[in-house]
Amino acid sequence: MLAARVEKAPAKINLTLRVIGRRRDGYHDIESLVAFAGLGDTLSFTPGGDLALVVRGPTAAASGSIVDNLVLQAAHALDERVAGLKLGCFVLAKRLPVAAGLGGGSSDAAAALRLLAQANQLGRNDPRLVQAARATGADVPVCLDPRPRLMRGIGDILSDPLELPPLSVILVNPGVKLATKNVFDLLRISGPPKSEFGWEGERAKFFAALAGSGNDLEKPAIKLLPVIGDVLASLQALPGCSIARMSGSGATCFGLFERAGAAGAAARNLRAEHPSWWIRATKVAA
Repeated sequence: MLAARVEKAPAKINLTLRVIGRRRDGYHDIESLVAFAGLGDTLSFTPGGDLALVVRGPTAAASGSIVDNLVLQAAHALDERVAGLKLGCFVLAKRLPVAAGLGGGSSDAAAALRLLAQANQLGRNDPRLVQAARATGADVPVCLDPRPRLMRGIGDILSDPLELPPLSVILVNPGVKLATKNVFDLLRISGPPKSEFGWEGERAKFFAALAGSGNDLEKPAIKLLPVIGDVLASLQALPGCSIARMSGSGATCFGLFERAGAAGAAARNLRAEHPSWWIRATKVAA
């Protein structure tokens, strides 16, 4: 029996998200500054035998049918592109909330592709990996190499990795699911797009640029689930919170803090006020 290989599948955070327009194919062109948290799911892979997936962990029950899991979809997509691909058994430890705007399923799928690449001696830059990622989902390519980037198009146009200042963050989900399609259905795009996010590498300028940006999906998401507005208000009221914003299409929101200690203390206080909410203090990975 070959030893199991393990990959982390970190939560994806959309620090900014602007919707540029709707495409003829029904998708939307976006621009988003994407970063990854220091927490997430964990995926292990034991090569050999037929393709299989076991899902465990605190949010496993909410993750849906095994057959529809993006880990298996990613494996099938790579198998279609690589002759004789060695498959095996995946075990997913599911910790992130589901349908939460944190790209959990996409990050799991990307971790599966990395594990298959290792087991089959495929280079990280093998174009078939990127093709399989794109075939699996719009957010999977940016999760293949989980480092901060600007993501454009439908998620298929990625910048080189970016260097962000150290960031401490609280992630909060009020225990509700929100379908991305429903949020986009309520979105109304009017006027010219805003200028793109940019900064010059200085911490103060970064926070100023971030504060001047936003998430265009916040308002429609709050219309669907007003509790998201409650989460944002609770985060903004925490001592030391610089920016409170929704990630992706929600319903998870984040608060950015200047000091890691302040984030941890604020998370403890928020848990006492809202014990039913999923609340985690972490850092944004460099």
